[in-house]
Formats: sequence, structure tokens, C-alpha cells
Amino acid sequence: MSKDIQNSRRNFMKTSTLGATAIGVGFVAASEPTMAAAIETDFKGIKAGEQMIPVGSFQLPAYVSRPEKSKGSLPIIIVVSEIFGVHEYIADVTRRFAKLGYLAIAPEFFSRAGDPNAYGTIAEIMSNIVAKTPDAQVLNDLQAALVWAGKNGGDLKRVGVTGFCWGGRITWLSATLPQVRAGVAWYGRLIGEKTEGNPKHPVDIAADLKAPVLGLYGAADTGISLESIEQMRAALAQAAPKNPAAKACEFEVYPDAPHAFHADYRASYREGPAKDGWEKCIAWFKKMGVV
Repeated sequence: MSKDIQNSRRNFMKTSTLGATAIGVGFVAASEPTMAAAIETDFKGIKAGEQMIPVGSFQLPAYVSRPEKSKGSLPIIIVVSEIFGVHEYIADVTRRFAKLGYLAIAPEFFSRAGDPNAYGTIAEIMSNIVAKTPDAQVLNDLQAALVWAGKNGGDLKRVGVTGFCWGGRITWLSATLPQVRAGVAWYGRLIGEKTEGNPKHPVDIAADLKAPVLGLYGAADTGISLESIEQMRAALAQAAPKNPAAKACEFEVYPDAPHAFHADYRASYREGPAKDGWEKCIAWFKKMGVV
């Protein structure tokens, strides 16, 4: 990324009415961004910027966007990042939700482990950041973000979660929480090795779902096989007779889309599936009452 582009993006972020610090500024080096398609959502009619959310004695950084003017409490969307953390792309997604009337919160779930921007490769981020961020901690942080939202203009009866890649997997797991009404998982991993930090994967928690999830996947994703999607479908079907949330889950698989097809700052971006997926995401939250 050129210095001129980087500086312009930083200046763009500083127009936030809450002021931007490290969260949501620029892109992570290891993500290999391409700027040609990157969407820039302005701040007209919204407030957006960094917020510290208490989790016990820890202060969790988050990027928060909301309408500048609103009547009554707002529906809440938790936006869960890729492995690259809360950088400009994730911040922009929260602003897109704010434009639609949501209180959108993107917690920096990796803040205890470190800064993904400190590493130059995906492998380094996986071993130094992601592996040191256990699922239980993430879900606890997510619940703390909801507590904060409930005290700051959010309606805890209207909660949705959406996430990308690593965040897509977390979206499935978050749908086991009683506060969550609906989820939209973008190419989140469904199966995997069980570890101390990742004791269960989405395929293992179908019977525990309390909210229906819409899964958005690409058939050309080399990291998430069509077979794993079928395994998840089978797990949901098995749970469906006793679990309405599992029965209500749906999938959309885009035939030629690779992994990260919604990431408009990367070469993996595919405009057609990205726009269609976004429309289906918004429609899903409306259908499930997160409005």
C-alpha cells in the first residue's frame, strides 16, 4: 500500500465524530490489501469510532457505529473480524450497519494476545494471536459487549451477530448464547481439530443453537470444503426435530466464489456474491426480528 493511500485512509478515519485511535485505522499488512474495490462508507448521519468496553477489570477496545439521531433503543449487531482484527474493512462494515439504523459493535477480541498488524504473515498471526484467543474468552467478551450495548442505547431483545472467516466460525458459536436472535456467518470454518482453546466447532453445537444462522460460503473456497458444509447440514438436520433454531438455519453457496469474497479490500473480492450476500444478510436479520 502506498504511503499516500495509507495517509488518506487514516485522515478519512479521523473524520469520525468519536475520534479514531488504533482501532479501525488502515489495513493489516498480512492481509495483502488491494485498494481498487475497497468500499468507503462516510460518516454522514452516523457516529463512529473507538470505544472501551469493560470486561471485569479489563478494558476491551471496540469500534462502534450508530445513527447520529434515533428514536428509542437500537437493534444491535456484533461484527466479528477476520484473523486480522478490527481494521478499516471491519470498521467500514459497522458503518454500513449504522447507516441502516443499527448499533454496530466490532470488539477487538485479539487485544489481549497482541496486535495482528505486528506480524507479516498469516501463519504468524495464527500462532501468535488466534491460537492464544480461546473461544470461551471470545464469547465472554461478546456478552460483555452486549451488556455495554444495553446500557448505551441498544435493544437486547434485538441482537444479531455476523462475522467473516474466523469471525464466521465465532458467529456459529455465538448462536448458542441466549441473547442472540440471529447470526450470519461468512465463510466460517465448520469442522476442525479440537484443542483446549477450541473445544467445539460449529458441527458439534448444532443441537445447542438458540438462534438460526445463515451461512454464506463459496464453492471455490480452498480452505472450507463443500463436504464440511454437508457435514454441517447433516448435523443441523439431526438436531432439527428438537431444535427450531437448527431447523431454521440456511446456507447460500456461491458456485465460483473463493474464500473472503466479501473482503472488498482484497484480491479475493467478488462483487456479485458480495453484494448478494450482503442483501441476504440484511434480509435475514429483518426476517428474524433483528430490526
